[in-house]
Amino acid sequence: MKLIVARTNISEVYARIAAQSPPHHFEFSDPFWVLITTILSHRTKDQVTDVASRNLFVAYGDCNGLAEADVSEVKSMISKVGFSSVKAGRVVEAARLVRDRFNGSVPRTLEELTTIPGVGRKTANVVLSDSLGVPAIAVDTHVQRISRRMGFSNSDDPAVTEQRLRRIVPYDLWIGFNPTLVEFGKKICRPVGPKCGDCNVSEFCEYFHSRNRKAYRKR
Repeated sequence: MKLIVARTNISEVYARIAAQSPPHHFEFSDPFWVLITTILSHRTKDQVTDVASRNLFVAYGDCNGLAEADVSEVKSMISKVGFSSVKAGRVVEAARLVRDRFNGSVPRTLEELTTIPGVGRKTANVVLSDSLGVPAIAVDTHVQRISRRMGFSNSDDPAVTEQRLRRIVPYDLWIGFNPTLVEFGKKICRPVGPKCGDCNVSEFCEYFHSRNRKAYRKR
């Protein structure tokens, strides 16, 4: 598919996806707490993540407070998140680095953000796009799954999928792209039992057409 054609299709597909996606809930808008929340979110349900990050916010307020926190106390506050022992140390270290290396401000580049332990490309891109207004595409499990099903990417590697999406998604759609697809992935393009019959973009979807071909062959 030529790039200009891919971009045209992506714009139409994205508009239809957005029409079916509920508003995304952001627990925080402050870049530091978006950073901490996203570190906590790996392999953890949103509701659990939000409670844990709110506990830390109430207790410590900002990077200065969290940087001085006792890791064992932090662990008790986030005990229900996945890998809480590891994440407790990481969020305290992240706070210290933001305070000491970046003068209390979350860095505005992917290269700087990913020097913080526990911050990969996905987390960095979420912080950039969702709290700092820097166009970026974060590839989490929802974006990866939808991209594979739609045929935007044939890779299981989120980094490869990100680069593919950066080529075909118009730049003005990068901000908001991740949260829109996250909500679409929860409501329609679910990991198990996707609602293909209700989907606005099934006509564009390789997964949908593949399922139909397989069902036809079984008749």
